Amino acid sequence: MKRSFRSEAAKGFKLITSGRNEIITEKDLEHLPDIVKKYLELVKVKGREKVFNMKVHFRGRIRMKPEEKWMKFKARQYSFFYNPTRLFYLKALRSGIPATGLHIYKNVAASMVIKIAGLFKITDVKGEEMNKAETVTYFNDMCLMAPATLIDKNISWEVIDLLAVRANFTNEDITITAELYFNEQGELTNFISYDRYDLSNPESPGIYPFSTPVEEYKEFNGFRLPCKAKAIWHRPQADFCYGEFIIKDINYNCSK
Repeated sequence: MKRSFRSEAAKGFKLITSGRNEIITEKDLEHLPDIVKKYLELVKVKGREKVFNMKVHFRGRIRMKPEEKWMKFKARQYSFFYNPTRLFYLKALRSGIPATGLHIYKNVAASMVIKIAGLFKITDVKGEEMNKAETVTYFNDMCLMAPATLIDKNISWEVIDLLAVRANFTNEDITITAELYFNEQGELTNFISYDRYDLSNPESPGIYPFSTPVEEYKEFNGFRLPCKAKAIWHRPQADFCYGEFIIKDINYNCSK
């Protein structure tokens, strides 16, 4: 799984052919709703290079079911924005046994594999529901971790009120919708989508409101970004927080 992760990342770097050294200007922001412009000013993207990839290190904790104990994890992620790709590799301990997970989102096709002890698959999910779910995840990453990419022309915007917008993001034949909520300072405080399937039970996927409330901001290489957030399913019976993510390090426009 680690070899697959590194191999796919290497392929992503080979496909980078444009975008280097292009600077974000006022013209790039002029089509955005006012509150999104304020957010991008807050995180300090104007006058900086356009973002065509990112590398992120995480830590946090996850669980598959509400009754399960939390598993601490460490993870690495590469995302490529000119050819939408998300590669997420996770290492955790499940009841003292090593667990690894690999998410791949590439060419609008997504897969998720989780193994115990590097040998036994406990999760292996792919298909249309997974493709749409990971498109939501990919856009969520753009909003929270790579806000400079919100100038993308594949996003259309609708104003809900002074502090909230609705975004429609299209990647080839898939369009997903999310609502973004901000405070008066311009900080993004929550992301909610109704298009992300809950695939914790692949035999019976559910589709519930999915949110990632932001808990903290931090400076990374001159950008002020969300650094801590939860991942929550709002299921009919009760809300289920299945993940807590803390960004340890983030870099943009990596060359290798």
